[in-house]
Amino acid sequence: MPFEVKKLAIPEVFLIKSLAFSDPRGFFLEAYKSSDFIQLGITRVFVQDNLSCSKKGVLRGLHYQLNPSAQGKLVKVLRGSILDVAVDIRKGSPHFGKWVSETLTAENNLMLWVPEGFAHGFLSMENDTLVLYKNTNEYSPALDRGIIWNDPQIGIDWGISNPILSDKDIKHPFLIEADNNFIYGDNT
Repeated sequence: MPFEVKKLAIPEVFLIKSLAFSDPRGFFLEAYKSSDFIQLGITRVFVQDNLSCSKKGVLRGLHYQLNPSAQGKLVKVLRGSILDVAVDIRKGSPHFGKWVSETLTAENNLMLWVPEGFAHGFLSMENDTLVLYKNTNEYSPALDRGIIWNDPQIGIDWGISNPILSDKDIKHPFLIEADNNFIYGDNT
């Protein structure tokens, strides 16, 4: 398998490292391989890829989509670096409201798997950071939801007090007030 996997504090979220093969010409790696990802437990089919470019200090999130269009996301940085965050929002989960984060860079070949039932966000730590993420469902404006980035109940340490936010992300509710139909133990 051309991937190494590290389980995080919330076991459903994990870090995947693509193993690069280098020579004088450069490098080659497999960024995604269906059969290997199925062995990791990622059995959902990816149906949409998103690409964002962000300036340093841009915070995107915390985003999720309601069922039946919940999105699992496989996040990879193509240029620059991000602090990538997943928050468990599954009601009844022993990790409800808890978060995990990892630094993803173009150089470290790391990807974060964020399953359905989690809110996702990231902070761009460099100008012109390119982030590619594969999604298990297509974007649905009617089911698009979010949680405010600085919710004190969640307490994410973003390392920044005044990020650049979209108008939409400024208006997200706190977790306790958020529209959320995820139940721990349900298959999404």
